[in-house]
Amino acid sequence: MQVIKKTNSGIQNLSLDAVLLDRRKVFLSGGIDSESVDLVVKQLLFLESMDDREPIQLIINSPGGEVLAGLYLYDQLKGMKVPIDIYCAEMAASMAAILLAAGKKGHRFILKHSKVMIHEPLISSSSGGISGSASSIAKSAESIMQTKRDLVAILAQDTGRSEKEIEKAVSYDNFMTAEEAVKFGICDKIVERI
Repeated sequence: MQVIKKTNSGIQNLSLDAVLLDRRKVFLSGGIDSESVDLVVKQLLFLESMDDREPIQLIINSPGGEVLAGLYLYDQLKGMKVPIDIYCAEMAASMAAILLAAGKKGHRFILKHSKVMIHEPLISSSSGGISGSASSIAKSAESIMQTKRDLVAILAQDTGRSEKEIEKAVSYDNFMTAEEAVKFGICDKIVERI
């Protein structure tokens, strides 16, 4: 979508994404994968280099996705100097919920009709499942259990809940209303708008 903007040098035809980025709004929409995370990280780094004091708004509407890509963004969010306000708009599920919880306390928001969903890491059916020798399958199972332990520890740290509480909460597809997500500690405040 194009936006017409009047400037001192005349009229400019800009993309809506460019206008929103200029207003320090970054969007993580759709599935979390290497490509989507790489774009978000580049935008965050660009905005931080322009001004490391002016807050950035990260708006999440995602069903989740790849754990490694999500952890790349998680690490980046934790290491940035610039203040980042994280918003859940519509849905933050799975890895997206972990990214929402990663925000600094007091800077994690959710729109009042949005939802959050947490669960254990999954083996995608599109990956064809696990196959191979018994030893390879055992190693794969060990790896996914380690990923689960890592994600449980991260979510416990960011929500202030115990690892035992998190393990119980992620044992099924745990959908939360905005109120429940605030009470659980994934976000801090329900807001009317971004």
